[in-house]
This record gives sequence, structure tokens and C-alpha cells, in this order.
Amino acid sequence: MTRSSRSGRDRGCGSPDRSRRRLLAGTGALLAAGLAGCTGDDGDGDEPPAEPIALADGQACDVCGMVIADHYGPAGQLFYADGEPADRDGPAWFDSVAELLTYHEEQLARDRELRAAFVTDYSTADYELEERDGTTYVSTHVEADAFADATDLSYVVDSGVEGAMGEAIVPFSSVDDAEAFAVEHGGSVRDWPALVD
Repeated sequence: MTRSSRSGRDRGCGSPDRSRRRLLAGTGALLAAGLAGCTGDDGDGDEPPAEPIALADGQACDVCGMVIADHYGPAGQLFYADGEPADRDGPAWFDSVAELLTYHEEQLARDRELRAAFVTDYSTADYELEERDGTTYVSTHVEADAFADATDLSYVVDSGVEGAMGEAIVPFSSVDDAEAFAVEHGGSVRDWPALVD
């Protein structure tokens, strides 16, 4: 008994079925490219919006190497368009705003583009102040929902309240909270542009 046709796998390159599949595949690719252009995805590796992550799993600060969750004060995260740091999928992370700013300044000098910056928001965190040997320390908060967009916050500087690396730069989403903190603990209130300039 002979078969009148071969299975699709055995058909030659010039078969009508294979040509039709190529045509359909090519048409599908063109449609996908067209739709990507309509949605703003030009295929050049656009990344989804960055979201803060929890820093509770032993992450060490990218500047000083200290375990972030083990120390006082605000923590931070920076996402760059080119994926910096290259050794992991995710942000650079820090145990203080001061070290975040130092790292960011170095990246700007290398023409790296900041995608997003997050720091602990002490307006939403249920923070505590602890006195030890005459020094006041502010608690750390490393859960993902403790972080807020660093570019939208107000910062208390020169307050004398300490964190992981000495005097803390303490961020607040409410300028009223920042001003109240500065009245109680000293220091002045600055916004993000004043910190990075």
C-alpha cells in the first residue's frame, strides 16, 4: 500500500504547505512589530517600571558591604537603564542615603541613566528612635512597602540622629513630617534635587 502524500515533516522545501507557513509566520512577525510600535515598545529592550524590593535577605550595601537589615537607618535602592549593577538582576542597594548618593554620583559620572530611586519613607514606616550612649539612632525598615520614590521625598539632614553610617539623612513623603522631625531633632529639610546637586 502506498501513500499518496508524505507527512508534513517529510515535505520538501518547495512544498505549498511550507511556503504558506513561512508566509503566515512572516505576516505574523510584521503584525507583531507594528503592534509593538503602536504600544510604544520599539523592541530596544525597554524595561517595565522599576518596583522596590525587600532588602531583608542578607543583602550587603554596594558601597560598604555591611548587611543592610542589620543596621540602623534608612536604606535605599537604585535602578539604572543599563542594568547596573551588572552582577545581578535588580537594583543596587544601600544601608544609608549618603552611600546611595555617593554611588549615584559615580554612576552619573559614567553617563548611566537612572530609571528609579527608592529610599525608606519615614512618613509611612512605624519607626522608632533608640538612645544608646547619648546617641539617637533611627530604626531601619527594609520591607518592600517601606520604600518610596526618592525623587518625591523631603530629607532631614544634619539632625544628629544616626543610622548605619553615622549621621542619617532621613526621608519623609510628608514635608510636614520632615519639618516636625527637624524641629524636634535639629537639622534642615531638603528635597531630592538639593541632595544630588
